[in-house]
Amino acid sequence: MVQLGNRMRLGPIPNSSRAKDVTNGPKNYIKRRRALIETKGDKTVLRSLSLGGLYGGTAQGMVDVKDGKILRVRPMRFDWKYDRSEVRTWKMEKNGKTLEPRWKSLIGPFSLGYKKRVYSPNRIKYPLIRVDWDPNGERNPQNRGKSKFRRASWDEVTTIIASEIRRIHAQYGVNAILQQGEGHGESKVINTPHGQPGLLLKAMGGFTQQIRNPDSWEGWYWGSKHVWGQGIQGMMFPAGNTVKDCTDHSDMMLFWSCDPETTPWGFTGQFPSRLSFWWKEIGMKQIYICPEVNYGAAVHADKWIPILPNTDAALQLAIAYIWIKEGSYKKDYVATHVVGFDKFSDYVLGKDDGVAKTPEWAAKKCGVPEWTIKAFAREFARKTTSIAHYFGGGMIRGPYSSEPARLECCLLGMQGLGGPGVHQLQITYFGMPRMEGLRSTMFWNPKLSERLAIPIASTIYGWQKSMLSKLQVTTHLKTDEPLEFYGTGAIEAPVSDQFVRYQFPLPEEEQGARIRMIWSDTPCRTTCWNHGHEAQEAYGSAQLETIVIQHPWFENECMLADIVLPANTFMEVDDMLTNIRQSGMLADVMIADKAIEPVGESMSDFEIVVEVAKKLGDGLVEKVTGGFTTETIRKNIFDSMELESLISWEKFREKGYYLYGVAKDWESDPPGFRKFFEDPEKFPLPTPSGKLEFYSEALAKAFPNDLERPPIPKWVESGITHVDERLGGERAKTYSLLLQSNHPRWRTHAQADDITWTREAPTCKVVGEDGYAYEPVWLHPSEAAKRGIVNGEVVKVYNEKGIVLCGAYVTERMRPNVAYVDHGARVDPIILGKVDRGGAINLISPIGSTSKNCLGMASSGYLCEVAKVTPEEWDQWKRENPAAFEREYDKGAGLRFDAWVVKDGGAK
Repeated sequence: MVQLGNRMRLGPIPNSSRAKDVTNGPKNYIKRRRALIETKGDKTVLRSLSLGGLYGGTAQGMVDVKDGKILRVRPMRFDWKYDRSEVRTWKMEKNGKTLEPRWKSLIGPFSLGYKKRVYSPNRIKYPLIRVDWDPNGERNPQNRGKSKFRRASWDEVTTIIASEIRRIHAQYGVNAILQQGEGHGESKVINTPHGQPGLLLKAMGGFTQQIRNPDSWEGWYWGSKHVWGQGIQGMMFPAGNTVKDCTDHSDMMLFWSCDPETTPWGFTGQFPSRLSFWWKEIGMKQIYICPEVNYGAAVHADKWIPILPNTDAALQLAIAYIWIKEGSYKKDYVATHVVGFDKFSDYVLGKDDGVAKTPEWAAKKCGVPEWTIKAFAREFARKTTSIAHYFGGGMIRGPYSSEPARLECCLLGMQGLGGPGVHQLQITYFGMPRMEGLRSTMFWNPKLSERLAIPIASTIYGWQKSMLSKLQVTTHLKTDEPLEFYGTGAIEAPVSDQFVRYQFPLPEEEQGARIRMIWSDTPCRTTCWNHGHEAQEAYGSAQLETIVIQHPWFENECMLADIVLPANTFMEVDDMLTNIRQSGMLADVMIADKAIEPVGESMSDFEIVVEVAKKLGDGLVEKVTGGFTTETIRKNIFDSMELESLISWEKFREKGYYLYGVAKDWESDPPGFRKFFEDPEKFPLPTPSGKLEFYSEALAKAFPNDLERPPIPKWVESGITHVDERLGGERAKTYSLLLQSNHPRWRTHAQADDITWTREAPTCKVVGEDGYAYEPVWLHPSEAAKRGIVNGEVVKVYNEKGIVLCGAYVTERMRPNVAYVDHGARVDPIILGKVDRGGAINLISPIGSTSKNCLGMASSGYLCEVAKVTPEEWDQWKRENPAAFEREYDKGAGLRFDAWVVKDGGAK
């Protein structure tokens, strides 16, 4: 191709096409050439399309821009500015089959459609103030989520926010402001989507930090750490080179509550899918254990074991029972690598409680026939087996999930964990070949400036003195009593933190204060965390005097705010992205130049904080910015990663990205726990004993009366945290289904629910007769028939905590006794705190945490019921809140920003 101004001149059209055009006349030929030229953009910029937040990810893409607008998002061509011979790549071979990186990234569907998200009708176009909130008069907190908003200027809102910060500091103290600044989001480094207000609030003396729940890892975080040590959020670590070791040695892979065709899309893209296909080609058996035929099972599974949600511990204990009775576990390994096996064995065999954990016992709990359990246990023992995950499915996110997490460690330990082909895999998130010269996974790099490190700290660490778990904010707002809890739940907190007792608020002499103001860039509490209906009610508390939310889209808690600020997307800022944390095929660092100008009056999350700092004065702008410019920050990132040993700064700027090559000796890296496997005395685990702890002496001493997370992993039928969430209980007579909720197929948590292309998929939305697109609830045909429900019908999913409307998706991919709804749909209340139309299923999940001393959420495996919505119910809801049915709605994208904004002379 030849450069032509700011366009690209196309080469000759192939002869066959030209002949056809000539036959049709020269005018058609010219018209076609012009049409082809018009599909080329004015510029192309690079982006990491991962939605994990933090410092990049993978899912690398290219964005073509034309006339100041996004033309398309497409996979990245890794060889765009590199000759392939310049980059050393890895290769895996087995049984005559070869796996190696492709030179085009494998991004997911909603990454390809992301321009629809950027230009969503739900984008916040300008600052907003709730119409009946007056900082100098009546604040009307009871109307949050009901009242609309009026347009405001940046000058007005930043002046008010600065004044409110000063007032609250003077009246209550610095810790009366809660920063909600953590979680997932678009991949940005310089302009991270979360935590920027912390730069300002830290400079003013501190704040109360909302601590992120270890979402997607709950069971491992609160359970597995007490078997094999810290790990990464409790998952097995070190985990290097495990993909190759499994390829070479594993006969069978268990995808236990795992869907490689879904969850990776928002983080690394579709490489785990390609790996799973290749494993099938080389003869590795794949078994899926989950309540539904998930998307991975549909294309990869050799066998599906349809288990009831949140009953995995029963199945695991029955497997251990077979192994112990038949002697089919690695006895020599257990003798040298495990402590507490005798106590564990006594419990499994029923010697200490009189209940043997037989397949017959387990079948009644988990819904898997006893003969299937026996056959599965024997094949598991006979074949070299690993267990694959991509973050946690329902198994790890329900009541008492610490127990199946620990039992998974025990099963792997009984079969020689760390030996050839015996691992726990966070499939391709870890375990890929080591890259040459890759120095940092960023968030723990001490060379980073505070300007970069502080925003991310709020997602990773508990670093403020005053801290409050995300799960306990609503509890705090609903009680006057101080809260006491063990462990912050911060995702990078050490195991020892789980034995530390915390109090909120802090004592007065330590500047303790109740929460009076929330400044949030994370408005997804109601849809992504447990019992969102209670959160909606709590946000109406008069104790909360001011709620400020900055976000690109008007969704979820935005309707509960007093002030709403329009933030940019990652397409509207200059950045530099480090695609190394979640690498799939190739790792890289890229310059991400601004693709388009800001939509509406939006600013970056960082710029918003700077604007508030300007109004506060006192040199706070300099303290927030640190004197850095975008270009000097880019150079700081380059230097902190020691890239100068690999490429010069000048050449890096010229190319726009650096591709890491694989290390020459990567194949010799010990996989996973191999060193521990070979010599547990020389290479102990980071546990008190240095070994796998089937019995935790630390838990026994610290929590001697904890029946919900005892020293030995057990089956917990019920307890003080979750009194009755089993099908055999009293509540099941009213709510007869177990609710399964996974990472969503068509979005990443609460992100990307408004992409019109994916919303057309029948498993993304079910369009009702009213034209509204409802979140699907999967039901087995037998369960639908019992309730007179037909496919495509609008139904209610409910329990005592409220009602969520969904569209029935009747399928044999779902086992009986279960209703399945993806979490993360956008909240659209009909009756605030009671009835929701948007499909946000976590609105009715349990308020209780994982267990008494485990502050993880329990958002799957709980009781619910599904029923048809009657005409009388529709009529009642329309009478109670007609405004809910009058809000503007986009048939393609769903919710609209202007539905919550008063028009001139319009209703408030």
